[in-house]
Amino acid sequence: MDLRSQAVNDIESELIVDGHDSPITTQFGLDQDILTQKFNELDLRFDKTDEIFWCYMNQKSRPSYTYELGDEIQQVQDWIHTNYAMDVSHNTDPLRYFVSGSHTPGIYNLGGDLTHFADCIRRRDLGALKKYARTCVHMQYANSTGFGAPIITMALVQGDALGGGFEHALAFDILVAERSARLGLPEILFNLFPGMGAYSYLRQRLSRRETEQFILEGKLFGAAELYDMGVVDILAEDGKGEEAIVEYAKQNGKRFHAERAVYKARRLANPVTLDELLEITDMWAETALHLEEADVRKMERLAKAQDRKIARSLEVVG
Repeated sequence: MDLRSQAVNDIESELIVDGHDSPITTQFGLDQDILTQKFNELDLRFDKTDEIFWCYMNQKSRPSYTYELGDEIQQVQDWIHTNYAMDVSHNTDPLRYFVSGSHTPGIYNLGGDLTHFADCIRRRDLGALKKYARTCVHMQYANSTGFGAPIITMALVQGDALGGGFEHALAFDILVAERSARLGLPEILFNLFPGMGAYSYLRQRLSRRETEQFILEGKLFGAAELYDMGVVDILAEDGKGEEAIVEYAKQNGKRFHAERAVYKARRLANPVTLDELLEITDMWAETALHLEEADVRKMERLAKAQDRKIARSLEVVG
């Protein structure tokens, strides 16, 4: 069973949902090239010489985690799993590195779908909140385990990675950030906590006290600050993130298998299990229903501010 189907089965078996069907992944076989498929939310590129698969989020609306984005990401995850985890002897195009980035100017990802959250909270729809959150953490877990393939995964943050966007970046083996990037977990500003992997993946990089302080302060950090803290692994100059990754792959090619084993050892020594992620994200959904109306309005104001930021950035690019 593929990664996406497992997620859908788990969700549908445990939840009474709100009538919105989970998207089902298109199945890609070994004779199908995902690069020829049409995606609305992603741009893909496979640099076969460098053995790097680039996956860029490129959303037409606010760059947050929607079901549409999640479905397309999981199609890519399933394709890599099918083509590189099952039987690598069929592959003529080696893949060593997977990179998750963004083509939205100045933004990696702004996190959860705040307008959806506000609507669910007002309707007291715990099932819908759990369905969304569980879909996200299945995707996070797949990112953190390299889709079961013998690869090294990287996040390339060029711009803001906030809330769930930062959680997404934390799940990969290596976090690369350009110097002007801002990363943080602002959920405490509306009396919620980041429940889709933040505690688990930060705890692999920071102490218990540092992790909890990070979450409870809600501060935004510059990439250089997080590099000094050990959260960011590679600090690149602005506009040089891709170049830094290509150079890293070239310099470390001879030690690839040893390096991949080190990251696998990290997961064994400090495991983040799917059960852990699911239990925490259920707690997140339950906590969300305790928010007051003033908190929900803050959430909506933040979503509107994000929309304005996107509009301004697109005007500059245009």
